[in-house]
Amino acid sequence: MSQIPGLRKVLIANRGEIALRIAKTLARLGIASALVAHAEDAKSPAARAVDEVCPIDGPTPVAAHLDGAQTIAVAKRIGADAIHPGYGFLSENADFAAAVGAAGLRFIGPTPASMRLLGDKIESRRFVAGLGVPLTPSATEADDPKTFAVRAAKIGFPLLIKASAGGGGKGMQIVRTKQELAPAIALARSAAGRYFKDDRIYAERYVESPRHVEVQILADAHGQVLHLGERDCSIQRRFQKLIEETPAPGLAPELRRAICETAVRIARAADYQNAGTVEFVLAPTGEFYFLEMNTRLQVEHPVTEQVTGIDLVEQQLRVVMGEKLRIRQESIAAKGVAIECRLCAEDADHDFRPAVGELLVFRPAEGPGIRFDGGIEQGQRITTAFDPMLAKLIVHAEDRASAIELAIRALRETVVLGCTTNADFLARVLTHPDFRAGRVETGFIPAHAADLARRALGEDERRIVLAAAALADRDFNERVAAVPEPHASIGAWRN
Repeated sequence: MSQIPGLRKVLIANRGEIALRIAKTLARLGIASALVAHAEDAKSPAARAVDEVCPIDGPTPVAAHLDGAQTIAVAKRIGADAIHPGYGFLSENADFAAAVGAAGLRFIGPTPASMRLLGDKIESRRFVAGLGVPLTPSATEADDPKTFAVRAAKIGFPLLIKASAGGGGKGMQIVRTKQELAPAIALARSAAGRYFKDDRIYAERYVESPRHVEVQILADAHGQVLHLGERDCSIQRRFQKLIEETPAPGLAPELRRAICETAVRIARAADYQNAGTVEFVLAPTGEFYFLEMNTRLQVEHPVTEQVTGIDLVEQQLRVVMGEKLRIRQESIAAKGVAIECRLCAEDADHDFRPAVGELLVFRPAEGPGIRFDGGIEQGQRITTAFDPMLAKLIVHAEDRASAIELAIRALRETVVLGCTTNADFLARVLTHPDFRAGRVETGFIPAHAADLARRALGEDERRIVLAAAALADRDFNERVAAVPEPHASIGAWRN
């Protein structure tokens, strides 16, 4: 029986690890779950975890998930009360959220009005500027396309060209000279149209060696707006996060309080409801600037859950059904340190190029303090049809040094054979002296490229590693020891 009145069945409009993670909370709360699934995911762990699987189709697997009308039709057909979009795909599409409401369903996220105000990078900057929140100088192309390049250059270099509807670092261009500006504008505009079907772009001053610090927000429809602390997401490659942690290392208490209170002020002014994240750029000098607000659940939300003990998906469900938050700001006490590592199918030693293959062996690390959010399994075929992130490894310990050691051990104990991943690279980042010391910034990976490069194994070392891996794998040993047919059926009989 559902523990949230009025919420009997939820359709999960997503896939992979986030779909499985949402399904687990729904099961715990006694709420029936359904999943939209392209044929490529029909037998995935997420599909087996839900009560009902609903096929969707399209020109590509991604196109199927972006078809909002198809998703709403499925929800209506199966009698769902609400749709949870997870992150990515339709999660920040205000038109989709409005259509869900118009169909008599609940959209598990903020209101369409809040999404339009805060989800649009240009509009959110204008709104936040009116609140007196610090922003980096910027120029918007749509204000006057003919003078955009000139206005952008007047801001001063380096510049960052970004998509208004963007996310995940897609299409961003750093511009350091006037000669680079026109090509970068064209590239950013093209990428914005390709990735987001919205080619609006803007330019902002690029802060050198910044940290990326964000604040988890939770708000209800009754005026209560809370923050659940901050996360540091500075370890990135090509503007896409790889390692996140909470609390952010090395922040003075006054700075931490100022960043969190500013995030609450922005959310309250926007009449924001549900879970969201306010992101900031933190300069080496200590000044912080509003970056954007993500009007959805974040990929890195588990680290906040680990230190606060609060299930953010459960809170999303309760808020959307009109309940008052039972949590008070003064009762939120972060305990320990949590670190999340994004396990991706990519070759970090060859410019992070995507990797494909069949998971011949997949065995995630286990043990106290280790949480593994994944939607993959042994035997699964990894393709380029979706984002390369396979899973998330989250660790929780009493202090940062212990959390780092636990994360390194967990990465090294996670076995993935058949598809190249970035697990070893992530361990190298965590091992680096500057990371251990909390000296992190968004340019950490390129700045330490030489230190983070893989050391080539000698021939003897390579043979020892391969032999050890083979001998340690139970499936391998069982295959080696197995008697082939027809001899297995004959048994011990000899002629």
